[in-house]
Amino acid sequence: MQFEELDLNYDVLDALDDMNFTECTPIQEQAIPPLLEGRDLIGVAQTGTGKTAAYLLPVLSQLRDGGYPADAINCIIMSPTRELAQQIDQAMQGFAYYLDGISSVAVYGGNDGIRYEQEKRGLQLGADVVIATPGRLISHLSLGNIDLSRVSFFILDEADRMLDMGFSDDIMQIVSFLPKQRQTIMFSATMPDKIVELAKTILTDPVEVKIALNKPAEGISQSAYICYEAQKMRIIEHLFKERKPERVIVFVGKKVHTKDVAITLKRKGYNAEAMHSDLLQEQRDDVMYRFKTGQIDILVATDIVARGIDIDDIQLVINYDVPHDEEDYVHRIGRTARAGRDGRAVTLVSEKDQPLFADIERFLEKEVPKEVVPEELGETPAYTGRGNSFRNNSRGHGRNRNGKGRGKGHGSKGRGNHNQSNKDKEAAAPSPSVEGASSPSPAKRKRNHRGGKKHRKPGSSDAAATESTPTPAV
Repeated sequence: MQFEELDLNYDVLDALDDMNFTECTPIQEQAIPPLLEGRDLIGVAQTGTGKTAAYLLPVLSQLRDGGYPADAINCIIMSPTRELAQQIDQAMQGFAYYLDGISSVAVYGGNDGIRYEQEKRGLQLGADVVIATPGRLISHLSLGNIDLSRVSFFILDEADRMLDMGFSDDIMQIVSFLPKQRQTIMFSATMPDKIVELAKTILTDPVEVKIALNKPAEGISQSAYICYEAQKMRIIEHLFKERKPERVIVFVGKKVHTKDVAITLKRKGYNAEAMHSDLLQEQRDDVMYRFKTGQIDILVATDIVARGIDIDDIQLVINYDVPHDEEDYVHRIGRTARAGRDGRAVTLVSEKDQPLFADIERFLEKEVPKEVVPEELGETPAYTGRGNSFRNNSRGHGRNRNGKGRGKGHGSKGRGNHNQSNKDKEAAAPSPSVEGASSPSPAKRKRNHRGGKKHRKPGSSDAAATESTPTPAV
């Protein structure tokens, strides 16, 4: 479906034209019509499917059509991290390019007092759209800087991540300040029980839209090393001997491990830095800038980065720890092989993580090739998918060298603990750019600018002149 076929305001369609957005993604096609009708909605879709546009476009269209107070905050968008809040704000600037009079402000922690005062003024003047992290919004609420009594749209983006980070109470506190008559929209990459319960609490008769998790891009060469925990760093050294590390991301499971892994790599002479929430905002921005510009070869980070980073030429992704669900695996390795390039993703699978990796293989519907561990690293465990290897060599599954004798079967499901909680509130992730969502140049303003509600007919001369390639996901 093309955006032209949706009942979006002319001015919103003009901005989409300027950004060469023509084709809806599946989540946009299914979510935008009921949202334009004013329905509550819960959408299950991974990052990169276009969910930001799926909720921003109908909200902006309704605000442009009018009927909302000019001196009030009309829309609250909640984000788990300041970096995602920045990304949403960038998309907002692009989509609202022709929407004169519709204002927005991004509200998030990790900045100086000048920024806080700017946020305060924007909130008190009644910005139409507020994009905020829970902690910072609670801070403004507690000081009386914001009035939520006339909010018409309440949006939770990456709701599962917010709950994982411990924001459940904060969300319910914010909800207590909202009017009961509102449109509530919730997007989540997964649907655990806690998300279902939250939806029952804050949504009214919602439409449910679910988009299946995409498989990794074909251009990604996936492989794994079955190893003991103590062998992981030496395997990384082996990888870097094969090819000099450039544009490498090493994903680890916990914040504290980012520091340990980065320090160890530095001591071994590699140009590596860690990205974690103990760094000040300016320090995180500096690390990401130096990584993007090639001054840092190796970035060590947690899963928060996987849901935001937008760098096209990542050459290698290393999963130092196996992620705890299939979605995070796809997000992690999806940082490579972007923009038509090839890339490589290597996962280091210790004994305790074998059940997790077996689940990932079942989701992928294929066995990920197992690399041969260098002989000098010693014996390695068998891959059974159960987290414990047989020790009896006579059974053909025991400890081995060079990967010989590894069992290929996944064994019983034997799930480990999948409930790792990420308490890094408003944790560090790079400040990503939104593909195609930068504000159009003033030179691109349409001379015969159209206004009003009625949408153009598909196949008009303007629509025919636009590119027919699939819309980049925002």
